[in-house]
Amino acid sequence: QVQLVESGGGSVQAGGSLTLSCVASGYIRGKYYMAWFRQPPGQEREGVAALTTDGANTYYADSVKGRFTISQSQDNTKNTMYLQMNNLKPEDTAMYYCAAASHVVHIFSREEWNYWGQGTQVTVSS
Repeated sequence: QVQLVESGGGSVQAGGSLTLSCVASGYIRGKYYMAWFRQPPGQEREGVAALTTDGANTYYADSVKGRFTISQSQDNTKNTMYLQMNNLKPEDTAMYYCAAASHVVHIFSREEWNYWGQGTQVTVSS
């Protein structure tokens, strides 16, 4: 079982920045997939960015490429994931969720992710 806890959400004006964190705990062994999803009000949950914990791969949705950066802690535990969000836009307003899985085929397919955090709210005003 894996537990995920997000933090770092808040309210900012358009053009501002925020950094989200996700701390993972529990049974994590070997290479893992970790991701950020978001769910705008009244819309479906969508993938934003993902990585593999071996450092080999990162993935981004087209809507955030060049503005968001996903990374993980560099200590031996590698149990914290970050999402640096720059040049935020009102359309980035959403609840942001951390997700984890031991293996994923379709990286932003919600159904393939086993573990989810409770979410952290990001609100961007114009």
